[in-house]
Amino acid sequence: MDRTAKLLADPATAFGPIASQLSSADLTIVNLETAITSRGTEEPKTYHFRTTPVAIEALKAAGIDAVSIANNHTLDYGRVGLLDTLDAVHKAGYPAFGAGATIDEAYRPWLTTVRGVKIAVLGFNQVSELASTWAAGPDKPGIAMAFDTARATAAVAAARAQADLVIVFNHWGDEGNSCANSAQKTFAAKLSTAGADLIIGSHAHTLQGSGWLGSTFVAYGMANFLWYGTSKSTDTGVLRLTVRDRKVTKREFLPAVVSDTGQPKLLTGAAATKLSQRYDSLQTCAGLTAQPG
Repeated sequence: MDRTAKLLADPATAFGPIASQLSSADLTIVNLETAITSRGTEEPKTYHFRTTPVAIEALKAAGIDAVSIANNHTLDYGRVGLLDTLDAVHKAGYPAFGAGATIDEAYRPWLTTVRGVKIAVLGFNQVSELASTWAAGPDKPGIAMAFDTARATAAVAAARAQADLVIVFNHWGDEGNSCANSAQKTFAAKLSTAGADLIIGSHAHTLQGSGWLGSTFVAYGMANFLWYGTSKSTDTGVLRLTVRDRKVTKREFLPAVVSDTGQPKLLTGAAATKLSQRYDSLQTCAGLTAQPG
């Protein structure tokens, strides 16, 4: 984790040159897979991630507008760590969704308006590790879990009534598996029926396919991006979508690699072509179509 921690010495440049691609979009969202805390006790799991509020400065400097914190590392240091994380983003005035001090807060969408379009963004975690104890409750800080399918789909339906565009960010899938599993596909179908226009995923540490599930655009997994280690796939990229009237009218995948510094760097030439072709081929096992249905 040292290589990514070192990047925070200069938060303005932490993401490197790829920040120009991130900041040029009307709306940029990533998964923030860490607690922001110096307190708490390690939970009974193998890997524990935490950082300082300087990370929020780095996110802002890179042009990232909001983060999902519905993942399997937000509570690595328990509820104390989660409450510190929530306090840090609130103090910074920085949008984070998918977890909260109560269940209502966890399932509440982040609402924003971009170019006159009202957008609702929700986050859900579908990773089973510690899910039962990390789930938010009426008076219990925690994460919005996909396993409470009724609550998750109700939250999407409620967001549909409030917004012109509904985006769902899911943490799901099998680590190292470039094909979406059955639980991902089942949940995606339910979210689509409930009114999700875009579904974006993380967790597998490798790229998973994207395409259409009916009229809903789904990108099952965007892999690692700014990442501390070398044991997982280094293939990554930026998914740039153009949306009009709830429909994705243009999809662009900008192929990149997690470099030796931990920063994502765009590929060029033959390497870029090869990764783009690989990414396109993942649509088949994802069970998605090349055009909206």
